[in-house]
Amino acid sequence: MGTKTVDEAGAQSGTEAKRDEEKVDVTKTAAPEEAAGARAEAADGPAAGTEDGDEFLAGQDTDRSEGSTGVGQGAGAVVSVALGVVSLTGGWIGTVAAARETLVGQLQTSSNAGVATQLKEVYGDAWQTTALWAGLFALAALVIGVVVLARPAFGAPGRPQAPWIKSVAWAGVAIGVIGLLLAVLKYTDALLGLPPAS
Repeated sequence: MGTKTVDEAGAQSGTEAKRDEEKVDVTKTAAPEEAAGARAEAADGPAAGTEDGDEFLAGQDTDRSEGSTGVGQGAGAVVSVALGVVSLTGGWIGTVAAARETLVGQLQTSSNAGVATQLKEVYGDAWQTTALWAGLFALAALVIGVVVLARPAFGAPGRPQAPWIKSVAWAGVAIGVIGLLLAVLKYTDALLGLPPAS
């Protein structure tokens, strides 16, 4: 009986060993198929990822080009306002030009010249030079503001201009118009003209 039990136990252990081997064989045969499937997925994955990556990069390039266009227009609008303010308040170029004109007037006017001649040569020409430079700055502000406002019409269709760019550009145009009007009035002596000589 003892021998039979040992034989049965040995047979059972042998049967379990065969089953374990079959399991090992099944996993060995299943593993290459899974590996082939993983290889196929890996082969398909980069291609799909590459297409997605290309679309993502194309979207980034579009965003960058839109951003750069907005930055250029915004800078133009701010420059327009700055030039308009310079036309109203005066700049160092106008001041230096007026001082030079005053010096030239003093050098070219004789000491026995009449009061009206001295006023015109020494002060009148200098004031007109200041008005001329102010008018040039105002005209530049006006032109740049108009170009910024008109830029979307010549750009990509369907790309709207940021509201703040429009607002600042309109401010530059308005200040440019005011500066240009004041410069013309001053240059023609309609505004703050020379005092009478007598």
